[in-house]
Amino acid sequence: MKKTDVDYTDRAVDRAGRKSNLSMFMVMLGFTFFSASMWVGQQLAAGLNWWGFVWALLLGGLILAAYTGSLGFIGAESGLSLDMLARRSFGTKGSYLPSAMISFTQIGWFGVGLAMFAIPVAKELMGLEVTPDQMPWQGYLLVAIAGVLMTASAYFGIKSLTIISYIAVPAVAILGTLAMILAVRRGDVGLVEQFAKGTKDLGVIAGAGLVVGSFVSGGTATPNFTRFAKSAKVGLWTTVIAFFLGNSLMFLFGAVSSIYAGGNDIFEVMLNLNLFYLAVLVLGLNIWTTNDNALYTGGLGLSNIFGFSKKTMVIISGIIGTVAAVWLYWNFCDWLNVLNCTLPPVGIILILHYFMNRKAYADGTVKEKKVDWFAIAGVVLGAVVANLVKWGFPAINGMAVAAVCFLIGQKIQK
Repeated sequence: MKKTDVDYTDRAVDRAGRKSNLSMFMVMLGFTFFSASMWVGQQLAAGLNWWGFVWALLLGGLILAAYTGSLGFIGAESGLSLDMLARRSFGTKGSYLPSAMISFTQIGWFGVGLAMFAIPVAKELMGLEVTPDQMPWQGYLLVAIAGVLMTASAYFGIKSLTIISYIAVPAVAILGTLAMILAVRRGDVGLVEQFAKGTKDLGVIAGAGLVVGSFVSGGTATPNFTRFAKSAKVGLWTTVIAFFLGNSLMFLFGAVSSIYAGGNDIFEVMLNLNLFYLAVLVLGLNIWTTNDNALYTGGLGLSNIFGFSKKTMVIISGIIGTVAAVWLYWNFCDWLNVLNCTLPPVGIILILHYFMNRKAYADGTVKEKKVDWFAIAGVVLGAVVANLVKWGFPAINGMAVAAVCFLIGQKIQK
């Protein structure tokens, strides 16, 4: 491995490659700034009153923070990416399954994110008619431009991801919060009273399930970024605070825009406030901070499977996501939500294997096999249960089944 590989594709990040605490916090916060989470905020606002909304955020956020925080801690302490951790827990060949799953899902969300930028801009600012059957050439041009820019930032790795986050995080947080406050001030009643309107047919547990499901799949990729943290504690606290703060902001943006402006996200609120250019800026930066992280993760996963460099696989992934973006947006969101339930079983197995073999990870003496079939079975069964069992939290159901399968396998193999 050449020393010029600043992304440490197939080895642990050394001390020289570690980033500052502020840089890590910005990267992780930008990672959670995900426009699709605003859609979840809209669902929460429709089904819950204000205090139900708050409790759903706290409960779901706590579960999500515990899961991603554990992975953040492991990534920072070991210096290993998700795929390198999977090679140790699933086997060198067995790791192809989690790598393929995370890559497929993240490239899919990358494509959806491109269309989430291009379609509203084409409709609202260019006055074009966009339907599932029709997309004007200007819309495709917007998709292509956004695809090139976001692929470029993922291509140059953690350094460019950090730069984008430093620009986008303050801009989105400040402008989005300002637009939300202006929307509330222009309303007839206060926030609590406005939340009370509607059917309110969603329970707090179900709402918390939506919170967890909103980012649990992307959160599985947390080690890819926290491996650059200076210490395990930094990896843990940056992840936990970022997920609580970033996700809560996205849900609030979505909820407030829904109940005051009837739109899907803060972009429409800003349009209603006649902040046209700022709306485009916020929408673009918000999607960019998650999309480049998603493509970076997809590139690392495909690199593990095919053996090509991360940069090569990022370009290929970017081309696929860009070409398929509009189709993915109209046809694949439901499937991507199904796939969201398949990744938490991967994460729990990485967590269990690491803490059961923590000393061996520290010494670099973890025994790698070709395939750990119990880990594979845990992911498959966990994914099935997460998607089919409607009781409780789908992600937790899947993780519980995967954990039992994996632990039984460890006992048998010993």
